[in-house]
Amino acid sequence: MEGKKMIIVTIDGWSSTGKSTLAKQLARDLKYKYIDSGAMYRAITLYFLRNHVDWTHPEAVQDALHHIVLEFVSNHKSGQTEMWLNGENVEYVIRDLVIAEKVSEVAAIKAVREFAVAQQQEMGKNKGIVMDGRDIGTTVFPHAELKIFMTADEKVRVQRRFKELFEKNPNITLEEVKHNLEMRDYIDSHREVSPLRKAEDAVVLDNSHLTMKQQLETALKWTHEKL
Repeated sequence: MEGKKMIIVTIDGWSSTGKSTLAKQLARDLKYKYIDSGAMYRAITLYFLRNHVDWTHPEAVQDALHHIVLEFVSNHKSGQTEMWLNGENVEYVIRDLVIAEKVSEVAAIKAVREFAVAQQQEMGKNKGIVMDGRDIGTTVFPHAELKIFMTADEKVRVQRRFKELFEKNPNITLEEVKHNLEMRDYIDSHREVSPLRKAEDAVVLDNSHLTMKQQLETALKWTHEKL
């Protein structure tokens, strides 16, 4: 993309709307860098759980954050960018339901968000990135050229999440997934620091009845209009 105008594309939205899937596809087609902000919060949550950090105590949180190094490393075999925590590839560990049940609590902590947001903003200094999350268009990059807000019917989201988790854990129930999704939606949208909300200048992408190809075509159209 050298010599061409480069922009920042933010993709925010509810859990299990396919933000990461779209962001990866869009970054690939634009030859931009993809950054999964959610993976950063999941990796922090993993560190807290492994090290028995009491995240209700600000001092414990601050101390723990000093010992966390997050990196996005390209996997040349898969062509994907993966999350590394303190030199360990944790990309698959952080997708577990145990992490999903706690990540919204950890991500609501002011110090944690400041820690992650500072790194995210540094990554976007030279533009040419697609980043997905909950507050990317509102807090991390409020001046991004294209902001997409993704939504979908709750039943559709529950089914998508169930299918994803069932492959890893056949004992999981639809009710467990529904409860986790509702809990995360509530915490994400009601937290005091950077709650999930649609930026005023964001375009809404409801993919309840769209194929992955259709949603990508829509996002590419919006991106090229900005370029």
